[in-house]
Amino acid sequence: MPPVKPMLAKPVKTIPPGQMYEPKWDGFRSIVFRDGDEVVIGSRNEKPLTRYFPDVVEAVLEHFPDRAVVDGEIIVADTEGNRLEFEALQQRIHPADSRVRMLAEQTPARFVAFDLLALGDDDLTRRPLHERRALLEQALDAAAADPSARVHVTPTTQDVEEAQRWFEQFEGAGLDGLIAKPLDLTYQPDKRVMWKIKHERTADCVLAGYRVHKGSTDAIGSLLLGLFDDRGVLASVGVCGSFPMARRKELFVELQPLVSEWEDHPWNWAAHDEGERTPRKNETSRWNAGKDLSFTPLRPKRVLEVRYDYMEGARFRHVAQFVRWRPDREPASCTYDQLERPVRFDLGEVLGTR
Repeated sequence: MPPVKPMLAKPVKTIPPGQMYEPKWDGFRSIVFRDGDEVVIGSRNEKPLTRYFPDVVEAVLEHFPDRAVVDGEIIVADTEGNRLEFEALQQRIHPADSRVRMLAEQTPARFVAFDLLALGDDDLTRRPLHERRALLEQALDAAAADPSARVHVTPTTQDVEEAQRWFEQFEGAGLDGLIAKPLDLTYQPDKRVMWKIKHERTADCVLAGYRVHKGSTDAIGSLLLGLFDDRGVLASVGVCGSFPMARRKELFVELQPLVSEWEDHPWNWAAHDEGERTPRKNETSRWNAGKDLSFTPLRPKRVLEVRYDYMEGARFRHVAQFVRWRPDREPASCTYDQLERPVRFDLGEVLGTR
């Protein structure tokens, strides 16, 4: 029984040939253990998620074999809106059991299985991937045949051209790229022996503020990024980080002449109170309890190019990476129109629900 650390993937730029390819789901990585009526949902950091997902426990009891250990991803899928809803998934991590159960009713989660570690008394981790995959499909064949089931087996292909099509198309359903696995791969907990291929794009953003580094008040922790929407309002789209400490200190000095008074800044208290998308939305977030999310406003005069993978709604899904300053760009030219918009794809087709 738990805990077991999941097998991991290392990033590569292109799809490697001769592998088994799967969609990369954007959810909570989980190893699920069932032993009769007992279900334990482990997480990537080995902390149990069981209490937050009673709906997944129910689905596991309905569709898993009596004794099994399955690696996969917990997701919340908006099949009407045709998107994965990571923010709805995050809301489950809540101390109040009553709220967790309410959310389980309103936005039920699903489990997408992609590896089988044990079945009955058999430890399968030393078996090659292609054997584990065949056993996984057999173990969950009833769920795969039931469109209403909330347990799914992730699709796979060994055709690199089809994998390339998935990489391009599945993003439109909110997926996060591809995972590539050697067919003879044994299950190796906490080892980076798979490959992940993610989308990589750039955008020119307005520098609108900064947060200081948690370990030094004279160093930049992150840069706050904005884009102008179609009303001409500067919206918060995310942050940029990952600078060496020496550069963080240089940036702190470099940006002081741009420090603004609050009343002159697009993200002042009035804009926040009127419901505009500003970083203030997260200052009291329960996901960051005890963490200072206040920021120093800067006059929105500088433009920087950042690298990102994809958008979730109006924001970058992950922390963006600095590429370069763009002194040749005017801040007003930094709009959402520059962003590549993926072709929409039917999430139900990926999940096998239609």
